[in-house]
Amino acid sequence: MDLDPRFLVRDAAALQARYGEPGEASLVKEQDRLTAEYRALIEASPFVALATSGPGGLDVSPRGEWPRIVTIEDDRTLLLPDRRGNNRIDSLRNVVADPRVALLFLIPGSGQTLRVNGQAAISVDPALLARFAVEGKEPRSVLVVRIETVFFQCARAVLRAGLWDASRHVSPRDLPSAGDILAACTAGRFDGKGYDKEWPARAKATMW
Repeated sequence: MDLDPRFLVRDAAALQARYGEPGEASLVKEQDRLTAEYRALIEASPFVALATSGPGGLDVSPRGEWPRIVTIEDDRTLLLPDRRGNNRIDSLRNVVADPRVALLFLIPGSGQTLRVNGQAAISVDPALLARFAVEGKEPRSVLVVRIETVFFQCARAVLRAGLWDASRHVSPRDLPSAGDILAACTAGRFDGKGYDKEWPARAKATMW
């Protein structure tokens, strides 16, 4: 797509002129630590998107765990266990190079989301790993996030998306499966049907 340079916004002043000043509510909601209300939102969230930046570029990784994905250590510190996955560790590689992180928490059934920006470190302290063991299995590491800013996001995006509206949910049968994608990416070399068939049992056995 060719963009007409006459209509490109190139600086903060032009952005401000187009959008105007932010409302008071959008400014006073930002805090440098958890309030009781923000603590309640995090404790109700089983899913977070983790954004990181490093030499290889940007990454956003989904993290989920019931009944909550993050443990609050104190009003400035969050603990996020890193469970079993595909070992790409894109997010963790980024954190090693650049500790800046951003988190977006979703709460099933609620339009309200919560945003946290801060600095992260990766800990493999045995005592810390033991705290997050599930079914006798410890996480590979724990991401320790030091909060710099925290604020809620209004519900407009979730409402526009109809995210929790069951009548708008898409059936998995109408989407390409993981096996379909792998087979297409390898021009049929990868056994996609076999992957899909084995996935439920493999996921159950390797969940933690």
